[in-house]
Amino acid sequence: MRVAVAMSGGVDSAVAAGLLVDRGIDVFGVMMRLWVEEGRVNRCCSPSDVNGARQVASRLGIPFYVVDMRSVFRDHIVSFFLDGYAQGVTPNPCIECNRTIRWTHLLKDALSLGATHLATGHYARVQSRGDEWILLRGIDPHKDQSYVLSVLGQAEMAHAVFPLGGYTKPEVREYARRRQLPVAERPESQDLCFLAGDDYRDFLRRHASDGLTPGPILDAGGVQLGEHTGLAAYTIGQRRGLRVPSSDALYVVGKDRSTNALIVGSRSELGRTTFLTRRVGWISGRPPASTFSAEVQVRYRAARVPCQASPRSDGSCDVVLARPLPDVTPGQSAVFYQGDVCLGGGVIAA
Repeated sequence: MRVAVAMSGGVDSAVAAGLLVDRGIDVFGVMMRLWVEEGRVNRCCSPSDVNGARQVASRLGIPFYVVDMRSVFRDHIVSFFLDGYAQGVTPNPCIECNRTIRWTHLLKDALSLGATHLATGHYARVQSRGDEWILLRGIDPHKDQSYVLSVLGQAEMAHAVFPLGGYTKPEVREYARRRQLPVAERPESQDLCFLAGDDYRDFLRRHASDGLTPGPILDAGGVQLGEHTGLAAYTIGQRRGLRVPSSDALYVVGKDRSTNALIVGSRSELGRTTFLTRRVGWISGRPPASTFSAEVQVRYRAARVPCQASPRSDGSCDVVLARPLPDVTPGQSAVFYQGDVCLGGGVIAA
């Protein structure tokens, strides 16, 4: 077993590498250099990040490599981000990055460098049951990241190692301090790496005109209440920034691309009990049944809600929720669970 650890310069990937070294496993570090606009710094691979990861590798006594992913990242992830907003949805580029960059291109590069497995600092667990690999939630409910790994299939799972799945974040920090890793106190960043700290709307204005044309703000009855600055600047469930005079709280409840209209309404108008997911991938390679009971999570930090799911032959899946949810957002991922087992997920359709 020889494991490539995807390092980011942060504490999680550093501790993932350290735990594997402690187990006597042959380890090397690999870091992706990702695209960012000229004159800006990608938050996942800044010079300080690269230096931090290199220092960790030196401290652990493991080789360290940097691989250039700028072109493929721009072509796949940045384009995916721009296309999603142009189509009127709210895309999740981090999940797409796991699908096409980390667990396709980086995995391929890691194997070509002699690795048998790829490890990341995600808080999730992988286990084998018979001849099948399963993905489990991390034991820390505040850090579980199985949601963003729901795009993995059996081929990827066979090479996946998640050393942090059985740890809490405080335990990871404590290990880093005890091991005297130089990134032990590094804060976390929740921003999209290629935005370099910018508001996503500013990025869209520099790179795309689609979705940024002003238009009417309408209520459910078609009455115009104001004007929006571009459909891409809003997401389902948004309340702030509407600038519509009203005695009651208003939320974004929909978008009509055909008329370039933003639809707003009360919170009661926001909830949905049914939706369709597309591009559904099942970690086992097949759906559990023609209709099955599960829990579904519709955003990274959203609570899981009981549902009935009915996969279709075209790879989509109908979902019926046990209670209305206000934040079912086209473009985001719906991920299915049974207990701690992550079954897979798909993209919420409009």
